[in-house]
Parts: sequence; structure tokens; C-alpha cells
Amino acid sequence: MIYFKAHETDKGMIIAMCDEELLGRAFSEGKRELDLKKYAEFYNGELVTEQEAKARIKDDLYTANIVGKRSVEIFIEKGLAQKSDVITVQKVPFIQVFKMI
Repeated sequence: MIYFKAHETDKGMIIAMCDEELLGRAFSEGKRELDLKKYAEFYNGELVTEQEAKARIKDDLYTANIVGKRSVEIFIEKGLAQKSDVITVQKVPFIQVFKMI
């Protein structure tokens, strides 16, 4: 299951996706930090299946924060990022996307 949270803005949708087992944990590696405990509220949306998460990602995406193997794979499958865009922190994959307007 995946936590999916979306916010509509006048510039487009802001989404946060996080694999269920990662929420509430913190990861660090060198200067990189991925704190899903401190920022749990940002990611803690509705718990959905992978298919539901994929269906909820819309083309008018403005910003995305995607954490975890399953969530990242979905985002790449949708064509919104490439494998080369993935950052890892303690082997946890993460993608952050900003649409420049």
C-alpha cells in the first residue's frame, strides 16, 4: 500500500507519495537526509493500492515528492521521471519534481 496525498493549487497539483512501511522513519547518508518522521504529516494521506495511486497522478502536476521503491516505480511508469532522476538515501529511492512555470 502507498500513502497518497494531493493538494490542488492554482498552478497545478502537488502530490506526496510514500510506501507504507517507510512513513515515520528517518534515513540519512552523508549530507542527504530523508526524514519521514518529522515530515510524516506531509506524506500521511490516504492509504491506497498501487493501481489507485497510479490512477490519481494527473497531468497537471506542479510538484511531487515520491518516496519508496513502489511509489518511485509508479511515477517512472507514468513517464513523469526517469531512473536517472532517482536519488537514494540508505537504499531508499526518492524523486522530487518541480515544474518550472
